[in-house]
Amino acid sequence: MSDAATLRLARAAGLAVRWTGQNNMRRTVETGVLRGVLGALGLPAASSAQCRDSMAELTRRNERKLLVTAEAGLPCELPGRPERWRIIREDGAELTGDGAPPATLPLGYHRVESEEWNGTLAVTPRRAWSLREAGDGRRLAGLAAQLYSLRRGEDGGCGDFAALAELAAKAAAKGLDAVAISPVHALFTADPGRAAPYAPSSRMALNPVYAGVNLPGIKDDLIDWPTVAAARLAALRQDYLNDAAKSGFDEFRRIAPPEIHWHALFETIAAAEGTTDWRRWPPDLASPAATAVRTTARAAADEINFHLYLQFRAARDLAAAQRTAKQNGMRIGLITDLAAGADPGGSDAWMRPEEMLRGLTIGAPPDLFNKEGQSWGLVTFSPFGHLDAGFSGWIGMLRAALAHAGGVRIDHAMGMARLWVIPDGASAQDGVYLAYPSQDLIRLAALESRRHHAVILAEDLGTVPAGFQDRLAAAGIAGLRVLWFERRARGFRPPEKWSQEAAAMTSTHDLPTVAGWWKGRDLAWRRHLGMQHETSAARERARHLLWHGFQRAGLAEGPPPAQSAPVADAAAAFIGHSASKLALLPLEDALALEEQPNLPGTVYEHPNWRRRLPVEVGTMLERPDVAARLGAMQTGRGS
Repeated sequence: MSDAATLRLARAAGLAVRWTGQNNMRRTVETGVLRGVLGALGLPAASSAQCRDSMAELTRRNERKLLVTAEAGLPCELPGRPERWRIIREDGAELTGDGAPPATLPLGYHRVESEEWNGTLAVTPRRAWSLREAGDGRRLAGLAAQLYSLRRGEDGGCGDFAALAELAAKAAAKGLDAVAISPVHALFTADPGRAAPYAPSSRMALNPVYAGVNLPGIKDDLIDWPTVAAARLAALRQDYLNDAAKSGFDEFRRIAPPEIHWHALFETIAAAEGTTDWRRWPPDLASPAATAVRTTARAAADEINFHLYLQFRAARDLAAAQRTAKQNGMRIGLITDLAAGADPGGSDAWMRPEEMLRGLTIGAPPDLFNKEGQSWGLVTFSPFGHLDAGFSGWIGMLRAALAHAGGVRIDHAMGMARLWVIPDGASAQDGVYLAYPSQDLIRLAALESRRHHAVILAEDLGTVPAGFQDRLAAAGIAGLRVLWFERRARGFRPPEKWSQEAAAMTSTHDLPTVAGWWKGRDLAWRRHLGMQHETSAARERARHLLWHGFQRAGLAEGPPPAQSAPVADAAAAFIGHSASKLALLPLEDALALEEQPNLPGTVYEHPNWRRRLPVEVGTMLERPDVAARLGAMQTGRGS
């Protein structure tokens, strides 16, 4: 067969046959890769006949859309263009008509019934609840924290929501308005050694290990996750057996979304089967529908109840941390983190198998920091799954992330426009971009943001589609501007030139800390592990450029220092002086630490997601060096 039919089908399915990388080089995807991805999407393309059949299937899929979005005040066209329709508004009021629905419909999810189409019309705001509104026009400042790294006296070996509440109170007392945290998604209680927060079992449920419990303090600098998690879960089981600790639990069970009940069931089966990968369960346990009947007979209902209790405790304690932040004067409070994907063997993939990508994992193409590209071994909703389910998974994740927070950071936010998908077993370089219904996803995010009065930060770093950042800004969704990415050929971008509709940061969990970058600690790790890395000479030139950038901004004097502390001081002031509406200083940079939380491309070779901060949260912000950096950042904010 000719390749032309495959290319037509690929384009119609949303695959980017050609794309532009960060070096502005045009790339063309091999036809074999396209056929492999199309097959995984249920659109076989091995022959001309298959391409024709797949094109017809693609048309049917697009016609099955169960939810459409419309911006408030603008005309909307319903699928099928019904002659007559009946709309049941979210508040219960009903109206009938023909042609386009009225542009005066209120924000919300309204049911539409007609002979041609039945579905949901989501009327969305033009803009999300923005940083400008959250700060009443002021430029805000906050901290970014790896939750597990926090220390308090009786934490049992890892940070938790009790430590987070204490940090929020201390930060609010310093005049800060936000604490952005690492993901708190549910992992696997039956396999507590799996601790990567960006590879969760479920993005709907919470990690119960973070519930506040008091246990003997552990002074280790690295977290022993199997031991620590087991001790915390044992303490929570004791609380479960104590009726006095269950106040509010019955109400939680009554109002918890169905996904929380399914996750509790998943956890119970995983423990009983001895595997946390549902794909290895017996066939009659491989789907939620088949499981529901058998599990209640073979597993004690009390065990399912216990896992619901774990979700109750985690939600209660996270809510308490956000309440503490707001009651102490923070304008935003907690900013949670929504991971880009989930483990393919976890509960999200188990409860929604037809909506997920199958035979494909997600990642990123080669870029400036990862020349080999990245394959994350994660799955997420397919664009067709979104359409088939009326975007219920996306809406559910947003609501879960914002239930107890004043904002959410969307990891790898380019996934709202396109995702780099890789056939199982293939190299990350042998992937292709798959388009997503970005207008709908952005509009729904804006609607949930308004409903929760919560800001949305979009991690828009890496290979960004043309115009994507402008679309986010127009929707009131803030991007991220990170020091290392604000470098140009002749130096670092002056802080006053940074984007206003963004959150400015010195670094992120996947990048070197300021002190580590200055001392070359990241280069040493990469050399040790045989990974590609910048040359020492190139880093030396970059140090001079960074210091010169600090000097031009009036934030540093003299020659570049040998020690890293003055560089951390200047970097904190630099993001504070940025034009961005929010500045977030990672605690690692507030403390001028050299080690970064995670080194992409490693699992066990580097102690990812295990490092603890050297100081307890109760005294950390009072340290003279930390207080000085916070003060420098806030001075730049004009506060």
